[in-house]
Amino acid sequence: MFKRIALAVAVAGALATATTSTAIAAEGKILLKVPIAFATKLPGLGETIKWLGDRIGTLSNGSVKMKVYEPKKLVAPFEILDAVSSQKVSAGYTTAGYWFGKMKAAALFSAVPFGPEAPEYLAWLWYGNGAKLYQEMYDENGYNVKVHVCGIIAPETSGWFKEPITSADQLKGMKMRFFGLGGQVMQSLGVTTSLLPGGEIFPALEKGAIDASEFSMPAIDKLLGFYKLVKYNYYPGWHQQATVFELLINKDIWNRMSEHQQMVVDMGCRAATVHSLAFTEAIQFDQMKENVEQNGVKQMYWSDEMLDVYRNAWMKIVEENRASDPGFKKVWDDLAAFRAGYDLWESHAFLPRAAR
Repeated sequence: MFKRIALAVAVAGALATATTSTAIAAEGKILLKVPIAFATKLPGLGETIKWLGDRIGTLSNGSVKMKVYEPKKLVAPFEILDAVSSQKVSAGYTTAGYWFGKMKAAALFSAVPFGPEAPEYLAWLWYGNGAKLYQEMYDENGYNVKVHVCGIIAPETSGWFKEPITSADQLKGMKMRFFGLGGQVMQSLGVTTSLLPGGEIFPALEKGAIDASEFSMPAIDKLLGFYKLVKYNYYPGWHQQATVFELLINKDIWNRMSEHQQMVVDMGCRAATVHSLAFTEAIQFDQMKENVEQNGVKQMYWSDEMLDVYRNAWMKIVEENRASDPGFKKVWDDLAAFRAGYDLWESHAFLPRAAR
């Protein structure tokens, strides 16, 4: 009896394997051409989609492949959304904060001043209403894309300056590269902001076109050479406690993909998200030491007074955007409700931060 049962199980397993293999073999192969907004040399930014692209062929048994294009090689960074929607390209890798000029709510899916840290952000995106609202935003604004959360990094630094900043008055008249909703805060404090791609920041600093800049984490900023020109690097990243990255796929192409192929992309992006978070957390402290010991950088921490200035300015920006844009209001209100609930857990579960 046991042998007959064992034989039946073995035959069933073989048939299931054969059926699965046949189904996979019958899938139409998908090549995703993916222009990116950040160079692949930048860890946690462009490197993340390369990490996924190097693995997705194996994950999909060869039915899905990615070809990653460095910034401007196929599509300029700020043109990726339109290019994917129109099927000029099949996919793109970027961050939704770049679409703030098109949809104010987009910035809330990228980085929120004084906002959620990475675990809380992912909790809302994956297990709250975040992902649903994210897709709805693109659908309601006429973009023919399927969006996947496909990367996240923890706090950035909040700027490189030529001199210490002890008062908000010093910001007035300053020209600064700044990203997303934090840029609105800086504008309200008298800063002229511009959203330059990473590769254009150093030349702008060198020529005096901008006076200061924020970009990313220490190990990423190091690769762009800011420390050679400006020596005061400010923490904490009040404007970006976490930053989310997106893989956009043209929806017509997404709908042609099999259930298996779609699952590979979805699970691959989830793995890439965890990779980007863990990898970038592992490489910051050595760079911080190098900045001080070899590069002459002064690591500064905003005073409580300056953080209050930024926080108060941010809450005014929130109310202005809620009042002027229904899409922003819908997303903000949902995120705020989730965060209010999460506060109960956060306030009880975590140890306080060590003193500075």
